[in-house]
Amino acid sequence: MKLLIVGGVAGGATAAARARRLNEHAEIILFERGEFISFANCGLPYYIGDIIKKRQNLLVTTADDFRNRYAIDVRVFCEVASIDRSAKTVTVKNLESGKTYTETYDKLMLAPGAEPVKPPLAGIELENIFNLRNIPDMDRIKAFVDRNKPESAVVVGGGFIGLEMAENLVHRGVGVTIVERLEHVMPLLDHEMAGLVQGYLEEKRVDCIRSDGIKSFAQDGKRLAVETEKGRRLVCDLAIVCVGIRPENRLAKDAGLEIGPMGGIRVDASMRTSDPDIYAVGDATEIFDYLTGRRTTTPLAGPANKQGRIAADNIMGRSSTFKGTLGTSVVKIFDATLASTGLSEKILKARDIPYLVSYTHSGSHASYYPGAEMMAIKLLFAPNNGRILGAQIFGREGVDKRIDVIATAIHGSMTVFHLEELELAYAPPYSSAKDPVNIAGFAAANLIRGDVRNINWEEFTLLDPENDVLLDVRNRDELKQSGKINGALHIPLHELRSRLSGLDSKKRYIPFCAVGLRGYIAHRILIQSGFDSRNLSGGFKTLMGAQEKLMAESPGTPLWLGE
Repeated sequence: MKLLIVGGVAGGATAAARARRLNEHAEIILFERGEFISFANCGLPYYIGDIIKKRQNLLVTTADDFRNRYAIDVRVFCEVASIDRSAKTVTVKNLESGKTYTETYDKLMLAPGAEPVKPPLAGIELENIFNLRNIPDMDRIKAFVDRNKPESAVVVGGGFIGLEMAENLVHRGVGVTIVERLEHVMPLLDHEMAGLVQGYLEEKRVDCIRSDGIKSFAQDGKRLAVETEKGRRLVCDLAIVCVGIRPENRLAKDAGLEIGPMGGIRVDASMRTSDPDIYAVGDATEIFDYLTGRRTTTPLAGPANKQGRIAADNIMGRSSTFKGTLGTSVVKIFDATLASTGLSEKILKARDIPYLVSYTHSGSHASYYPGAEMMAIKLLFAPNNGRILGAQIFGREGVDKRIDVIATAIHGSMTVFHLEELELAYAPPYSSAKDPVNIAGFAAANLIRGDVRNINWEEFTLLDPENDVLLDVRNRDELKQSGKINGALHIPLHELRSRLSGLDSKKRYIPFCAVGLRGYIAHRILIQSGFDSRNLSGGFKTLMGAQEKLMAESPGTPLWLGE
């Protein structure tokens, strides 16, 4: 057995190590066009930000160490230029010597990864404009920041890399403006959750320009002039372009392998391409969504590692399948954490999949133990049986733990009723007796059981001022601290029962509080007292996350936030 692997890092290096563990006698050659066969991509921004101090800590293994441990022929600075499928050979170019040669194979694995999108803009080649994909990119950005001590930067794109670069540049004392072409940062999120993130970024003095793209770059003395499509002119010392990535498919495409509509190499559940002797893994592939079975691309290290292992199993005669991806992800944003798993509301709508949504805001641990932080949880689930379809969480402490629990529940085809029942670890420093995951399950299950009837933020501007009464059940001091909704009737929850006689039974009441719990209690009081009621899911805080979107869609609404 002779196995050639094109590309290292998460998918290729994992596959090579697994293949050797399964077959001590196979000839395995790994080609890497750069110097580094396995490095921590996700750690690159943190080295630039001086959070990770030692560059060598980002090197998972070196070519020599990998070669010595696994007896694998590692060839760095070697680019596979073409594949001859009929002859079962590849043409390799040694980038140091310039010489080319051919190598035969029994099985071939492609792990070329993805490349940053570099938009064809005027001035994009200027020396103080950077992408971040690999160690050399990181070194160039770090050297520029160390040498020039920049005061300002424009980060183009508000996705994972964009937010991580923004944070780490701020750590270095650089003022940052994010320019995002779409409506909000973190496009994988839904509007109201992204609104919470944007508000937090502004607290950290990161400017966020949304719904505006970059038109051009130009030199302005030693600085950089950035012009946006809507006519803004931003002058900065450097720009980081993080507008997305695309599967690196040239090699596969030139070889006649099937490419999917999203540009990824099409593979089956065994990670086999349209050629039975060629496999592909990682960011370059089109794989399956775990929940829908539809094709998708997921440029994440976790799935790439699993795919490398699965492909090696099948190459070496074991039967192993990749069951799909949930796209579970987490990102640190200063002192906060953002995480998601499964399908977003925008995807569910686009694919016409029925769903319900609930919002909860819970403490990371017991409120009486110092340091408890609130986290916002959006849970998406099937209306017929409560099967969990997705979740988004934003907060500080404990967000990663809860998204992992929900991702595990989705993988196990669990429902919101299971979330109610989960017995999760509890001690005051770590959680509450009713964990935030349990609380999310309670709120969702209440919807299915009919114990609550909600309206969500999207329905806010559809309310009829003549017939619908917004009922604010927060305490008076909260209105002064957080703001209020113009036109809302204010009755603190503890006064509601005694003031029911003053309400109009012909009206529909929409109770709300800060985060949803007291609004739900008020809703239960109202419906059991003969009133028509709908609970505003997620309360005032969720509405604040959607404020900008709502104002854009309905600027003339008489029901809006006031001081």
